[in-house]
Amino acid sequence: MQVEPNKWGIVYNPRAGIQRLSRRRWKEIREYIVSRRIPFEYNIPQDYMTSEEIARSYAERGFKTIVVIGGDSVLNDVVNGIMNSSVVDKSSVAIGIIPNGFGNDFANYWGLTSDYKDAIDTIIEGRKRMIDVGYASHYVAGVHRKRFFVNAMNLGLGAQITKIIDAAKRFFVVKWLSYVAAFFAILFVKKTHKAHLIINGEHIRGRVMTVCIGSAHGYGQTPSAVPYNGWLDVSVIYRPKSMQLLKGLWMMVHGRLQNHKNVHIYRTRNIKVLRVKNAITDVDGRLFKHSFPLEVGVMHEVLTMIIPNR
Repeated sequence: MQVEPNKWGIVYNPRAGIQRLSRRRWKEIREYIVSRRIPFEYNIPQDYMTSEEIARSYAERGFKTIVVIGGDSVLNDVVNGIMNSSVVDKSSVAIGIIPNGFGNDFANYWGLTSDYKDAIDTIIEGRKRMIDVGYASHYVAGVHRKRFFVNAMNLGLGAQITKIIDAAKRFFVVKWLSYVAAFFAILFVKKTHKAHLIINGEHIRGRVMTVCIGSAHGYGQTPSAVPYNGWLDVSVIYRPKSMQLLKGLWMMVHGRLQNHKNVHIYRTRNIKVLRVKNAITDVDGRLFKHSFPLEVGVMHEVLTMIIPNR
């Protein structure tokens, strides 16, 4: 059955942050949407239905606008739900974001802030932009698997930090305390991994601290990446000395990481990751279990994002 063309399908994840605060925020968001007379349906991920399955259901039922209330990892689920749906033209479904939770790097790229009223007004205004979608494919017991991303994929320390922050946010109500906890924790985690990559035909071997493959800013690791030019930026970061690590973190926060001498930058349409030994991987802040080799590539302008009109 075809749904109303202007009806929003909302994916709301109260786990994307401190649940008590997130539920209170959802009440405020819902009241504002109602006040703007927007018809909507919302679903909360449960054990029997994930964010990805909810998004896929919305797309296949004919929703033209799917709204994410959450951070990068929930957005990643929605992207994968649409990409894995039976909808032939994936770009016919527009994605809107109401930032919530801890990691909102992709929303920040477009200038969306924590002001939910501004985010809702942005979706109502409906300015749309076609965006690229990255993918990582591999085989498990002979079965081909693929995970999509719109911001970045991290192997190594970057993903380890994601795992630490995800654990820390369960204990700290104040957002920045989770990042402080993660900063001190990285001093004690494994710093380097034996890696073998093939980028633009070049074999890259060595001990790396982290590899970031970004379609967008990648949490500051691929600051020059643009999510609509059909390319991926790759930062291969080798282990610096302790003081250089602190300098590198400062440069990452200020968008200048590519100037660090231990960082090698590449631009490519595809990359083969033969191995990054004993490294954790995440895509858009969602931990990702996979086998090697990984084939990572990008599809040019296949999804639609609703972005601010400014």
